[in-house]
Amino acid sequence: MRFELTIARRYLLTKRENSFISVISLFSVLGVGLGVAALIVTMAVMSGFSTEFRDKLLGLSSHVIVGVAGSAVRNYPAQMEKVAAVEGVTAVTPIIYSEVMLAKQGTPKGVILRGIDLSTASGVLTVHKDMVDGRLEDLERADGAPGIVLGSELASRLGVSLGSTVNVLTPSLRGSAVGFTPKVKVLQVVGVFKTHMYEYDSSSAFVSLSAAQEMLGFKPDAAMYLDVRLKDPDAAPRVAERIVERLGGMPVYARTWIDMNGNIFAALKLEQLGLFVVLLMIVLVGSFSIITSLVLLVMEKTRDIAILMSMGATADSIRRIFLLQGSIIGAVGTALGLVLGICTALALKRFQFIKLPPDVYPMDTLPVLLNWHDIVLIAATAFGLCFLSTLYPASRAAKLKPVEALRHE
Repeated sequence: MRFELTIARRYLLTKRENSFISVISLFSVLGVGLGVAALIVTMAVMSGFSTEFRDKLLGLSSHVIVGVAGSAVRNYPAQMEKVAAVEGVTAVTPIIYSEVMLAKQGTPKGVILRGIDLSTASGVLTVHKDMVDGRLEDLERADGAPGIVLGSELASRLGVSLGSTVNVLTPSLRGSAVGFTPKVKVLQVVGVFKTHMYEYDSSSAFVSLSAAQEMLGFKPDAAMYLDVRLKDPDAAPRVAERIVERLGGMPVYARTWIDMNGNIFAALKLEQLGLFVVLLMIVLVGSFSIITSLVLLVMEKTRDIAILMSMGATADSIRRIFLLQGSIIGAVGTALGLVLGICTALALKRFQFIKLPPDVYPMDTLPVLLNWHDIVLIAATAFGLCFLSTLYPASRAAKLKPVEALRHE
């Protein structure tokens, strides 16, 4: 193998009579390198976007939602202890969801009202990190009327700010002389949050768990669901099964974030796969250049190959010479692409000079996450394509007949 490697290096590094072949080899290296770099940067951005989007999405919900079919979760403190004891669970909080109408002046606006327990909610939800005005803790310290925290878009539509009051129309009906009418509750705005996700910022509001229980007719020890946060979000299906087993004896069900948002992340994965295939074409072009370079080299070195075979070199040795030469081109191109791609991704992550419109994306800057599994896959795929490109030229060189080759010299 040392003999073949020496010949392969000499063919690459020594000056050739036909410089056109050297130019093709250089462009082969550059093509492979640029393809690998583009793949690394694109996959890093896609991974960063998926992770950031998932964190934003789960910041307002949870990894697992536990409920009781046809009923509220009774005695939720005891049920929370059971769920918290399940392996993989890091935090549990009770929560009440309801669709209500909010109005200040003019047409009411339909929103999703969430009643949260302030003592445990921060372990599951991240809304306290998204506050742009006021504090989440003030939900239970509002002066006079109970407190409410609104999404930024919702507050803007209603034309309210800190200290303003809003009317909440709940679906719980009460009897009157004119029939059944919805209950109306006056709440004071104590905070505004902004997640940069328009759907949530325009249709979400938070109140304290006790205020939600009072407005919606829940008993003091009852909640609609238990929101659960896990150590590993990807393990949600397995942990959900353990939670249902742990709460046996009740008609309990558990829904994971994958069940509720699986179509969104499936679309992101499909888009990532599509970009991977498209950008892989750049590497493929570089590998085709390797085929061209080696075929031309075989034609140029026909006399040298014939002399080597006359001196005792076997067909396998000749084949290995050109396999090694193409592999060196592929390895250099792949290494160049790795360095360029990783450095570019790290620069994007560190300096964040690409800004995104916050009204379109749930983040302000381009998210970048280097996944070493993706880097290894890209490097292996690129080098594999380059190696496959050497098979035909190497096989053609090994089939040369010394007598026929020297006859035409």
